[in-house]
Amino acid sequence: MTSPIKSQGENSYRPRSKPQRNDPCWCGSGKKYKKCHLREDESRLAQNQHNHQPQRIIKRSEDFIKGMEESCKLAKDTLQMVADNIKIGITTIQINTWVHEYILDHDAVPAPLNYKGFPKSTCTSLNDVICHGIPDNTIIREGDIINVDITCNLNGYFGDTSRTFLMGDCSEEAIKICSVAEKCLEIGIAATTPYGRIGDIGAAIQEYAHSMNCSVVEKFVGHGIGRAFHEEPQVPHFGKKGTGPLIIPGMFFTIEPMINLGKKGVKILEDDWTAVTEDGKLSAQFEHTLYIMENGVKVMTE
Repeated sequence: MTSPIKSQGENSYRPRSKPQRNDPCWCGSGKKYKKCHLREDESRLAQNQHNHQPQRIIKRSEDFIKGMEESCKLAKDTLQMVADNIKIGITTIQINTWVHEYILDHDAVPAPLNYKGFPKSTCTSLNDVICHGIPDNTIIREGDIINVDITCNLNGYFGDTSRTFLMGDCSEEAIKICSVAEKCLEIGIAATTPYGRIGDIGAAIQEYAHSMNCSVVEKFVGHGIGRAFHEEPQVPHFGKKGTGPLIIPGMFFTIEPMINLGKKGVKILEDDWTAVTEDGKLSAQFEHTLYIMENGVKVMTE
């Protein structure tokens, strides 16, 4: 579940590896990495190491890390269960039932249920719904796209992930927005480095989305996560490189870009939860929970 932006006031420990010199660049340009972002990434890494302050580490106990691993794995497995069962003709409330029962069966709690009054155990966001869609008797039809957002509370630790599904024979526009949104998540993760800046993440996502003539929702952002559903830092999916909070080893946070086929404007429906695009065009979202280590980034829900 996304966090509204505030006004100013096999899981194993493996760093996500950067592309090799002759691999395609992470930015999606189609160029080889060595001819695209290699120098820029090396320069940024050198600058981060120069600014490295060893005392700026959030120490996490083995129990904390294990708790996050287990909760994130359950979130991942729950989403995979949905992927294995979702089909045209079911209702979104059926998805909610699957998620609710699966999480309870694994001795955990679906975190969205009753969170600030949210009435269901998962968010199901169809077509022009950006996020926080409430499961109901709506039937999934041929050509729909639907985001399913999973957050588990397992023994007081929270894991968060989401994916947008293409249902059957979809339009070129539907295929495009899902592809761009998924690529935005990949790019955001690639731009995340220990001792980098939160703004690096949003800048990379925004640059790619705009290059594909899509927009980035600014009203909702990624968020810190751990022993609470939403913590600091906020993780906007737009911004300027080199700005924002320092990314400190020990942080856990989500990256969950919401990408619109049309304009970035958001309208909240009368239920006070469902966020839709102002222009009625499609929106898609993908999400992972990340753990920042001193030597890289672990994608906890991958």
